Amino acid sequence: MKSIIVFDIETIPDIDGLRKLNSFDGDLSDFELLELVKQERIKKNGHDFLPLHLHRIVSISCLFRNADVVSIKTLGQENDSEQSILLLFFKIINRYTPRLVTWNGSGFDLPVIHYRSLINKVISGKYWDLGDDNREFKFNNYINRYHSRHIDLMDVLSKYNVRASVPMDELAKLCDFPGKIGMDGSMVWEAWCNGDIKSIRSYCETDVVNTWLLYCRFCLFEGSLDFDSYTKEVSLLKKYISNLEDDHWVKFIASWKDII
Repeated sequence: MKSIIVFDIETIPDIDGLRKLNSFDGDLSDFELLELVKQERIKKNGHDFLPLHLHRIVSISCLFRNADVVSIKTLGQENDSEQSILLLFFKIINRYTPRLVTWNGSGFDLPVIHYRSLINKVISGKYWDLGDDNREFKFNNYINRYHSRHIDLMDVLSKYNVRASVPMDELAKLCDFPGKIGMDGSMVWEAWCNGDIKSIRSYCETDVVNTWLLYCRFCLFEGSLDFDSYTKEVSLLKKYISNLEDDHWVKFIASWKDII
């Protein structure tokens, strides 16, 4: 099997960036400043979601699938800088040239990675190759929306129509996969402020597993896996997770209704 990496990012508001771009009172706390920004965005846009370049990456979790091996890892250590995390991400791509699989990676994760890498002076290497260094990349690269070196499942399943997209959590549960366990993206900032980086990383890891399970189901749907191969893939993952002792995996396995 060709190397596959399913990845997901978690972000927090870039408070330093917000201060740099706005003329706020220097005495405002981070919480006060963010609340002010959110209120202004609600007035202007009808929502408080920050622009992508103002999302600071605090976690990138990956599921690695290669040959007969599956593994799950959050890149770096809890206190690593955003730059260090991004450098590790591109180092892995440069080494393995994997297929990347995401849920809404084209709409969120990868654009955020692009902007934050630019801000952090990160050198990516193979990721931006469009065929100049490797002719194969001319016809299948990470940048082209319709190539297979990166598959955004949400994008593909919605037929590249944002109005037809659905939440990953809901689709996973409808497929009898666990879905999100005890945390969602709206809770990341509070967890960060409470110093609970471990919970953020754990949540990110469960998201990549749900995405992998949906990818396996997609491969069954489009024919690259037959039913026996699909069952083996899902069983391999469940066996791997069942041997992990971390609390989020214990809860994940307990919520898993069916392996097929």
